[in-house]
Amino acid sequence: MTKLQELDKRSREVFRHIVDAYVETGEPVGSKSLSGRLDESLSPATIRHVMADLEAAGLLYAPHTSAGRLPTEAGLRLFVHGILEVGDLTPQEQKEIEHHCKTTGKSFSNVLEDATKTLSGLSRCAGIVLAPKSESILKHIEFVKLSPERVLVVLITEDGLVENRIIETPPGIPPSSLIEAGNYLNNRLAGKTLNEAKAQILGELEDNKTQLNLLSSKVVEEGLAVWAGKGTATSLIIRGQSNLLQDVRHIQELDRIRTLFEALDTQKELLELLDASIAAEGVQIFIGSESSLFQLSGCSLIVSPYSTDNGRIVGAIGVIGPARLNYSRIIPMVDYTAKLISKTIR
Repeated sequence: MTKLQELDKRSREVFRHIVDAYVETGEPVGSKSLSGRLDESLSPATIRHVMADLEAAGLLYAPHTSAGRLPTEAGLRLFVHGILEVGDLTPQEQKEIEHHCKTTGKSFSNVLEDATKTLSGLSRCAGIVLAPKSESILKHIEFVKLSPERVLVVLITEDGLVENRIIETPPGIPPSSLIEAGNYLNNRLAGKTLNEAKAQILGELEDNKTQLNLLSSKVVEEGLAVWAGKGTATSLIIRGQSNLLQDVRHIQELDRIRTLFEALDTQKELLELLDASIAAEGVQIFIGSESSLFQLSGCSLIVSPYSTDNGRIVGAIGVIGPARLNYSRIIPMVDYTAKLISKTIR
């Protein structure tokens, strides 16, 4: 593959403007239209010569005879990793992301959901988030009475994640039963995952080996049922898939998007890709055939991990869109959102 240092200044400039025009229009770029975009005054003949060299290097291709040129996947990767100048978010974009990443009155899962929708709306792509796995070590659990038959369960992990669930309880349950249930669970949950503690606790309840009163036992059972019912698999949220259909220009593009939708429905390949991305720091970019998930659809993924206060990466958030994404705008958008989520956790 051609390396950036192998391109002279003129070739880089022509190539940069071809990619910029492609991102804007999605159409092949010809020498005549390109001459009007360049800072340097070059004749169409000179531009055609440079474009021919870029095509020979595998960075451009002609979709059909006598057409302009489009960047290849290899060309887009070279552009993104070597030539792209990443822009800044507008104050309005920052405010919108900050607003939806606030935790006031929301559980952490609600924050992730809102952040994904916001990314999808601002980028006009599909927003995705890989939520933390539930194997986190538990630190504390507490029951807070909301009404005669409803109790809020607050669960805190050693990573600092806080999750809330509402459970139904017998009417008129006294505060003493909630305190007793909380103390009982904290003595057995601390230092363990929910799965590790679950079997032991349910076994004790079933064998009547606890000193809990009847009402406290019911609170414990209901609380465990609600938490365990959420499962232990990684949670994947995808929002705004319809955005991928908004700028489809040709039937071939529509077929590729349909192929992507089918792949996203299984989620397996996307989960594997996100799991791989959280092993690295910072924003990761996957374009087209770099991933088997996008090999047929020709789409791209921009994703960034988020972490706890001890630096442990627990999830990732990003967007999926066409290969001709506005990378300079969306990369900082994804990066900023991931950093805000990390700050929320901490």
